[in-house]
Amino acid sequence: MRHIAFALLIAATLAFSPVHAEDAKPFATGKTIDLTAVLKPPPAPDSVQTKAEIGEVLTIQVTRTPEMEARAQADVVEDVWRFADVMGPAFKTEALPVFSAFFDRIVATEGAVVDPAKDSWKRPRPHQASPLVKPVVKVSNSGAYPSGHTTVGTLMGIVLSNMVPEKRAEIMDRAWVYGWNRVIGGIHYRSDIDAGRIAGSVIAARIMEQQDFQTEFTAAKAELRKVLGL
Repeated sequence: MRHIAFALLIAATLAFSPVHAEDAKPFATGKTIDLTAVLKPPPAPDSVQTKAEIGEVLTIQVTRTPEMEARAQADVVEDVWRFADVMGPAFKTEALPVFSAFFDRIVATEGAVVDPAKDSWKRPRPHQASPLVKPVVKVSNSGAYPSGHTTVGTLMGIVLSNMVPEKRAEIMDRAWVYGWNRVIGGIHYRSDIDAGRIAGSVIAARIMEQQDFQTEFTAAKAELRKVLGL
């Protein structure tokens, strides 16, 4: 009976027209979750905190190893498959179509909610604030605050760990590293990362209350757990 119910659930989900990742519909936008009303403003460019954070970025710049740089570069990709190192060899896109489409919406949600806040605050990136900063990841000139990568990493981590609570600690540790790699890469400040973790947690709490999220979460979770043999 469980197998029949699972098959019906997956079939119902697949009945919707497939979309490409870039066309995924977000679960929320900046109009439904206003991060400027949730987060405190970023430190001012000439503040003691910003100067200290630039110093931290510069210290990391001269102490990071090639391995650290490689991990930061790999984590530039914004998708749930960056968690493969803690999820195991069965965690593959081709094996998880329903799960994959669901997380495309999760990633789209981050951009839809975070980008308006970034545009509002327009915090300069470390390399814009100091010519001494040399990022080793793809340069972005969008607002630094909050970190979008950290937001989506936290958001994905929370949702994924709710699907596989057996791996919650490992998943959330990976989400933490995913965000911190933006500082190692030289493209964000510590306070951008802290704000991103708050933003990701807030977004997760808000969208989990929605019926469309709950429906798709249930189908994606069932597919994932079956593939992982849980």
